[in-house]
Amino acid sequence: MSELIEGLPDAVALRCLARVPFYLHPKLELVSRSWRAAIRSQELFKARQEVGSSEELLCVCAFDPENLWQLYDPRRDLWITLPVLPSKIRHLAHFGVVSAAGKLFVLGGGSDAVDPLTGDQDGSFATNEVWSYDPIIRQWAQCASMLVPRAMFACCALNGKIVVAGGFTSCRKSISQAEMYDPDKDIWVQIPDLHRTHNSACTGLVLGGKMHVLHKGLSTVQVLDPMGLGWTVEDYGWLQGPMAVVQGSIYIMSHGFICKQEGNLRKVVVLASEFRRRIGFAMTGMGGDIYLIGGVIGPDRWNWDIKPMSDVEVVTVGAERPTSRQAAPMTRCRGTILGCTQLKI
Repeated sequence: MSELIEGLPDAVALRCLARVPFYLHPKLELVSRSWRAAIRSQELFKARQEVGSSEELLCVCAFDPENLWQLYDPRRDLWITLPVLPSKIRHLAHFGVVSAAGKLFVLGGGSDAVDPLTGDQDGSFATNEVWSYDPIIRQWAQCASMLVPRAMFACCALNGKIVVAGGFTSCRKSISQAEMYDPDKDIWVQIPDLHRTHNSACTGLVLGGKMHVLHKGLSTVQVLDPMGLGWTVEDYGWLQGPMAVVQGSIYIMSHGFICKQEGNLRKVVVLASEFRRRIGFAMTGMGGDIYLIGGVIGPDRWNWDIKPMSDVEVVTVGAERPTSRQAAPMTRCRGTILGCTQLKI
């Protein structure tokens, strides 16, 4: 980089460019070769942190179209489309997704492309492949593979590392193995197994600085200690249903209501009855908001049609009085949400 902006030292010019929103970066690259190099440099994203212009974006992948991700910019209410994930697995689903080290990671999973004659899931029920998307150079790259192929498993970012646990392996057998990934070293290491394995899908969330593994239909939760050295089994009596963590508190949708769970106590926060007919939607927290994204409506006893959705509803629970609003719908994705996480860049 040299003479980015005439008359300004490059260090100062870089801090000026750092204040430009992420969605405009492709246009900035068209100015000159030096600007393109600056926009695609680690130094620019460090400068964004220094000047306080880092952005929280929502990353979403839906069933339609296959292997496509979009980013949502809440400040500008717009969607950004990423290059297609270059996995050879058609309709990758049941994967884990997190952000760590400033990148988006898609881990494991299997094909959701089912042969209508044989029922075969494209020959791949579970894989150990790992992909990362770097928003600086705007490219996907394949990372070190997980030690065990897995699908429908718990996956969380914890203290700069990625932890995966449980799920089903390629022989469709439930497993208790857990492992941890270091994004800086691109290495997987085994950590203690879960205490219990169950013949049901599991999910993970981070609450109070600890990873919690929840199995569908069970009230018990397995909790990883902060050092990653072992698991404990707890029974919190949490409601069953979609969950989101907002500002350190857990919110659960159940029977058409969104409830705030505080220990063994729960408080109804807002009515969400329109989602009783919707399946496959994502519920996630970002800032002081809960985002309810996509999914499908139907079929039901009155209507056998299936309607894929692309709309987004935002419920603000961080304020004294909850409010809801419609955000811009996804521009490319629709239907069942396969993956959803946040990315800070």
